[in-house]
Amino acid sequence: MKKLFLCSFFKDVAGFLPQFAGGELAGKSVAFIPTACVPEKVNFFVKSGKKALEKLGLVVDELELTTTAPDLIAAKLRQSDLIYITGGNTFFLLQELRRCGADKIIAEQIAAGKPYIGESAGAMVVAPDIDYAKGYDDCTKAPDLSDYAALGIVDFYPCPHYTEQPFKKAVEKIIAKYEAQLALKPITNSQAILVSGSDVSVCGVE
Repeated sequence: MKKLFLCSFFKDVAGFLPQFAGGELAGKSVAFIPTACVPEKVNFFVKSGKKALEKLGLVVDELELTTTAPDLIAAKLRQSDLIYITGGNTFFLLQELRRCGADKIIAEQIAAGKPYIGESAGAMVVAPDIDYAKGYDDCTKAPDLSDYAALGIVDFYPCPHYTEQPFKKAVEKIIAKYEAQLALKPITNSQAILVSGSDVSVCGVE
């Protein structure tokens, strides 16, 4: 049964993870992928996410896709107890996931029941496609990305940072443009989308 924990800012919702992931997390390993932030200047959320995971007792194994051999990426993703992808540029993230084959391995691991945590870009990349993410990110930072078909793990489109600065106006424009054609799921920084099999719910402060 697939289990996904999709959020805008992990630090603010980390307390919901233990129960969702099935209880005690201490000593479990998490493959931590910060790749989306490589082309970005703002990356404070990488440290805060890592600290929040460590606070829960998880052993964080950082896995930078742009500098790690595909064989090692595959081994680490398969050996870890959980998989976590941080925020950053969604297009660059998808480009790099495809380049090293991590997109297929992550989909395989999620299908096998491994919990997946996606923060911002990490949440959007599991949607059917990320064309709508142009409202958040600069797609030219992924020059080798030929199309925007994403992992397709869920049939909806997470919209992180709803009502939050500096994304407030961007998210409003995305909703106005796509709400009639896409199953958008807006979440604030204090909320997370929980996916357990076919059940989808939102936890956190409204």
